[in-house]
Amino acid sequence: MQRQRTTTAVAKPETNGTASGLVATHRPHHAALLVSCPDQKGVIAALTTLLYGLGCNVLESDQFTDAASNQFFQRIYFDYSDIITGVGNTPILERAIADLAARFSLDWKIAYSDRTKRVAVFVSKMDHCLFDLLIRRKSEELQCEIPVIISNHPDLKHVADMFGVPFVHLPLNKDLPDGKAQQEAAIEAVLQEQNIDVLVLARYMQILSPEFCSRHATHTINIHHSFLPAFEGARPYHRAHERGVKLIGATAHYATGELDAGPIIEQNIARITHRDSIADMIRKGRDLERLVLARAIRWHLDDRILVHGNKTIVFED
Repeated sequence: MQRQRTTTAVAKPETNGTASGLVATHRPHHAALLVSCPDQKGVIAALTTLLYGLGCNVLESDQFTDAASNQFFQRIYFDYSDIITGVGNTPILERAIADLAARFSLDWKIAYSDRTKRVAVFVSKMDHCLFDLLIRRKSEELQCEIPVIISNHPDLKHVADMFGVPFVHLPLNKDLPDGKAQQEAAIEAVLQEQNIDVLVLARYMQILSPEFCSRHATHTINIHHSFLPAFEGARPYHRAHERGVKLIGATAHYATGELDAGPIIEQNIARITHRDSIADMIRKGRDLERLVLARAIRWHLDDRILVHGNKTIVFED
């Protein structure tokens, strides 16, 4: 496995906070190109030559070759302000990339920095991840808009109100045989109405159907403690304390139809000793969940993640 990285200093976009998310006042004409293909000669040269020929300037280039699968992965972040076709004519750029992709059997996607991603945050009753994400958005640490918070309980509406974000309460009616289907249909309607790009399950304590997860598998991020599968279900910290664990952790991953088995984006751990009470463990666990979830979301928003099978390649910032 080999990895190389080159970077050039990049100016961050200017943003203003609003009641419905971050709104860009000035965003440079930057784009991130993510590619993967069988490892072969000439891919890097072909991509950079193409961008240079169109008048683009490469700002960052990060690549990785997985020798075990013979797969090549690359992220190129570039400035297309001086593209010869004009900044408003990106379809020509994309056609050129598509032609090159056919030559090298490339899978690719491109994301433009002037198109701010819209995030829907799903919560239940625990507020630590929600507060953290809203503060990071407000302080412009997360470059996104959060136009809606969706919950199966009304408990956290006051948090949404504090930050001026609309709160949609969509409970599950367990008395109806199709209660889950109705609830998820209502969720889908909100997502479509708000033109949502990313779903964040910020301690959303309700299992989503495999069909729902499959529809949103590439853009749904979940966070949970890293006791799975040893301490599944309720009160995991209590059972971990009884067991005398010495490490606790948090995992952020893409949510798929296999519940907590989706591709892992980020993990972190903290040491536990005999002196730590259950309350100490819960506090440390929540700290980890905040940090791990924020990192995973930031990397996704910045288009730094490629999924290969059930693994991720993360080009960290």
